[in-house]
Amino acid sequence: MTVRVVLADDQPLIRSGLRVLIADAPDIVVVGEAGTGAEAVELAAAVRPDVVVMDIRMPGTDGIEATRLVTAGPEPPHVLVLTTFDDDDYVYGALRAGASGFLVKDMALEDILAAIRVVAAGDALIAPSVTRRLIARFAGQSPPEPPPRDVGGITEREREVLTLVGRGRSNGEIAAELFISVATAKAHVARLFSKLGARDRVRLVIIAYELGLVTPPR
Repeated sequence: MTVRVVLADDQPLIRSGLRVLIADAPDIVVVGEAGTGAEAVELAAAVRPDVVVMDIRMPGTDGIEATRLVTAGPEPPHVLVLTTFDDDDYVYGALRAGASGFLVKDMALEDILAAIRVVAAGDALIAPSVTRRLIARFAGQSPPEPPPRDVGGITEREREVLTLVGRGRSNGEIAAELFISVATAKAHVARLFSKLGARDRVRLVIIAYELGLVTPPR
């Protein structure tokens, strides 16, 4: 299966670098490019890609609003947000808007390729560096919350999965580390959502830190 991608970024050099990289990937093809959020919304509706690689900061309609509009339609594409270290205030908004993944722009291009594949497969993915920033911001600006009341109801395997989610692992990476299938990893994550009352993967990350399963970087 070929993953069809739209690149949305107001910096032509970033789009060019991604386009050149993707050209060498036999399973991914760029079907369009946009320099603004409004263009990304129109292009996504016109060409119906599998993944939109979306910059957050763009003139006019920014990446958050564009993500909200792109994911609001029927059978929407997955949105993979490109962010920078000073974009923390935008990440939560993009999560609420329906983004499936977050990457930082200084990651290796090969890692971005892998992320496109992960998101296209239906997994959520957050770069570990973004995860650490999210947790630091959460810990520094939000009052501490008690652990979920029913945390004792998770199994030892689910605790292992929660720990790996807290470290920013994708479902595929969790499966590889625990020697289980990707389908089983997805099932464990789904049960954690239900048991812990988590709305999204980032909330699972926060819970993992609250429980001490993952230690914040110093």
